[in-house]
Amino acid sequence: MGWRPYDLERAYSPFGHGVGIQIGRSDPVFMARYGREPVHERPDFPYDSEEKDRLFLAGDEKTREAVFFGTEWVKELTECNYSLYRDLEDLKFLRKNWQGPLVLKGIQSVLDAEKALECGRQIDGAIPSVYALENIMKSVKVKEAQASGKLTVLFDSGIRTGPDIFKALALGAQAVLRQWYLHFHMASNLIPPSVGRPWIYGLIVGGETGVEQVIRHTLADLDTTLGLAGYRSLGDVQGKRDAAITKLDFVP
Repeated sequence: MGWRPYDLERAYSPFGHGVGIQIGRSDPVFMARYGREPVHERPDFPYDSEEKDRLFLAGDEKTREAVFFGTEWVKELTECNYSLYRDLEDLKFLRKNWQGPLVLKGIQSVLDAEKALECGRQIDGAIPSVYALENIMKSVKVKEAQASGKLTVLFDSGIRTGPDIFKALALGAQAVLRQWYLHFHMASNLIPPSVGRPWIYGLIVGGETGVEQVIRHTLADLDTTLGLAGYRSLGDVQGKRDAAITKLDFVP
């Protein structure tokens, strides 16, 4: 789930045991580095970290191999996500070689949003994403690019409930993100919303049915929020800002 202190203290690190790295082990390029063929498999469920440790210490060959590839995959992710510095020149290279949409994650300032027009958050203690969204949507350049279709504003982080989605859209976002999926807002329809990590909890408890139930609950919560706030559709809320929500500044 993450690398926060409480995760590490509880020794919950499935990647380290080779659990959850199926993207890597099924990738022919990654596996070829070690002279191996891609493997398509499902990890044992439920995941038992203590049992994995016991098997590893006992010399279980399958477990030791899984730990090896888990360690190598974590190295791969660490290098790609954290070790390599990227700047606007890299973005320009992508734009030159790819004419399709580009999604930039982690934009938290008006300046960065405007720079993106010319050509992700991973830090504890950074400003809340909703504050960044509020500031960015004050930019005239951003609004003009959004209105012309040149720029699509997506919101990621902190989405758990219907009111969270309502606020993000009211501030100017055109869509909210769920891990691995984009759900775009369309003026005449209710589109399945972002649900952050709750979908994982539903998956753990009830598998596919659990995920579906979390989505239904969130949709119902959003629908109820729209009705109680006096709106018929998401199109009536998107970009309405002060007409739909009020910012409360609490001063100690």
